[in-house]
Amino acid sequence: SLKNCLQTQTQTLPRESPSLYPEFNLPIVERRNWLIHQHYIRKDYDTCKTIIKEQLQETNGMCEYAIYVQALILRLEGQIQQSLELFQSCAILNPGSADNLKQVARSLFLLGKHKAAIEFYHEAAKLNDKDWEISHNLGVCYFFIKDLKHAEEHLNSALQLNKHDRSFMMLGKVLLQAGETDKAIDVYKRAVEFSPENTELLTTLGLLYLQLGRFQKAFEHLGNALTFDPSNYKAILAAGSMMQTHGDFDVAMNKYRVAASVVPESPPLWNNIGMCFFGKKKYVAAISCLKRAHYLSPFDWKVLYNLGLVHLTMQQYASAFHFLSAAINLHPRMGELYMLLAVALTNLEDQENATRAYEQAVTLDQSNPLVNLNFAIFLYNHGDKKGALEQYQEMERKVNVIRDGSASLEFDPELIDMAQKMGAALQVTDTLVWTKPSKDSKSKGGAGSASQTSGAALGTNQALGQAMSSAASYNKNITMQAGGSGGRRGGRNIKWEC
Repeated sequence: SLKNCLQTQTQTLPRESPSLYPEFNLPIVERRNWLIHQHYIRKDYDTCKTIIKEQLQETNGMCEYAIYVQALILRLEGQIQQSLELFQSCAILNPGSADNLKQVARSLFLLGKHKAAIEFYHEAAKLNDKDWEISHNLGVCYFFIKDLKHAEEHLNSALQLNKHDRSFMMLGKVLLQAGETDKAIDVYKRAVEFSPENTELLTTLGLLYLQLGRFQKAFEHLGNALTFDPSNYKAILAAGSMMQTHGDFDVAMNKYRVAASVVPESPPLWNNIGMCFFGKKKYVAAISCLKRAHYLSPFDWKVLYNLGLVHLTMQQYASAFHFLSAAINLHPRMGELYMLLAVALTNLEDQENATRAYEQAVTLDQSNPLVNLNFAIFLYNHGDKKGALEQYQEMERKVNVIRDGSASLEFDPELIDMAQKMGAALQVTDTLVWTKPSKDSKSKGGAGSASQTSGAALGTNQALGQAMSSAASYNKNITMQAGGSGGRRGGRNIKWEC
């Protein structure tokens, strides 16, 4: 009859449609796995942990998936050691699972046990040699233990298995750490071709070009990064710094205003804003911004360098000595810092310590002729003409080396003027073929132009300060140092590192 037929269909419905009632047809060990998964992907972790607890009680702790998800939740909550123990339990329950070994290795990596993590990743690779994530993570682990050769090898393997932005970024970092900048640029070029809208890749490539002095390429990639993400503060900071280096302070300030709305507590941002004010000769505003940068990052030697320079410009020599000494304690291998400290000590009439600072400066610095020029002026002022002549000749040697490396280089006019005056005072024939300064060249002097004091005696404190202050414009034309520091009026404009 129809009634009996309906009863039969009703009775057999659960067996014919098990998807409607999955708990009824699954083994007891896996009965609630679907429910655990649903709550986990919804990030309802409290409910998820409650269900996991019930499932483990029913199965006497033998449910692999419940333990696995519980370990993931503990790791998200920062309980790395506990998550490691649970993942190890999963690996014991199912030793043939590469995923379990990957998670054990990941927890070891987060605990800083990179060598132990490498061992587990190798074990996982034996079970699944086509997993790009294993090769990628091996490369990262080798990078952290400074084994750059194996790191590069595994990251290249990861890219052969599956191209991914993370692998490109990590391989670029490995090559930069190894000093292979050209190969790193090639990697980032491939990365940009693969992912042309990735702003992090575009910004990093732009910064690399900026460090190499290829400003057109740098501006192109930074501009592309800002096209896709106008509030990308790293690209804004780098582009603004490049404009600032070329004297476009107002344009740079407009860029920094955008960045300030995104990262108002950024020390590099306030450092660069301060140096913009310094370039516009608004020294009080410059000190205010630099003090804020120093408050936010008290151990940044570039900020201390700039504070020392601004105080030197304002003839506040005791304050300059304070900040420059702090910068030297943090970065003791930079000759220019000792040179600026010597200028401050000279103006504080401490001849003995100024001499020591200059000697340390010329020992550390191998490329900046301004260090030797300032030392020559100092020695000439104090009657040591023989020592002054030696330093002047060393300055000539450095200038000739620089000119041989870059025939189109233009030296700062203030540097040229002071060198010529020093040569005349020492009665030395001018053997340098100085590049004729362009009409648009501007003096970068922090204490005024040397030409304004042409009547002053050579080597006075004022003239000495003027000669010192042209370091920035010289550095701007010569090189962009690694780590994103570039000169402007003696200052350090901070860009983000690659």
